[in-house]
Amino acid sequence: MTLIERWQDTLNTLPLVAILRGITPAEALSVGEQIVAAGFKVLEVPLNSPEPFESIKLMAEAFGKAAIVGAGTVLKVEDVDTLASVGGQICISPNTNPAVIKRAKALGLISFPAFFTATEAFTAIDAGADALKLFPAELAGVKGLKALKAILPKDMPVFPVGGVEPGNMKEYLDVGAAGFGIGSSVYKPGDTAEIAFAKAKAFTDAWKALGK
Repeated sequence: MTLIERWQDTLNTLPLVAILRGITPAEALSVGEQIVAAGFKVLEVPLNSPEPFESIKLMAEAFGKAAIVGAGTVLKVEDVDTLASVGGQICISPNTNPAVIKRAKALGLISFPAFFTATEAFTAIDAGADALKLFPAELAGVKGLKALKAILPKDMPVFPVGGVEPGNMKEYLDVGAAGFGIGSSVYKPGDTAEIAFAKAKAFTDAWKALGK
């Protein structure tokens, strides 16, 4: 499958993104392996982690066929270039930067920027984004997502990120969420691979229990 086909398969089956903020290259393979074993198909290493591109390179080489591996907190165009050079496949940002989005698409990556307002959402869509991250979701809330989904293109996936737990996924899904980005509830610095597996499995089990 092409990367876009794999991304579509992820959207159709288990659209959960593991945000591994703070992970180190020494932990990347053991933690990544367990999160993939729990069922996750997208692994994100935020660029404010230690040696993030090394972790991305290691995980892309090891899990790049089983999971879509890439970077989060991508703020600069040059970081998109570095991401592509180490085998990254998805470019996730905490903001809406058209230059970053366009560069990611030019390099054949999945572009996944964050937005909080309708203006930012449409700016991202116009720049070519493949999906949108509603961040911080705990501030927008379910009502905020519902209002935004009423005006956004029906086929544009929106992932709430921030404050997502296994127990509150359904309320977001009921108003149109396509999936979720999950940070410390799946991994936080100091977690062992076994802890990360248990936390990730709680989400994949909850997703399946919702009949997804």
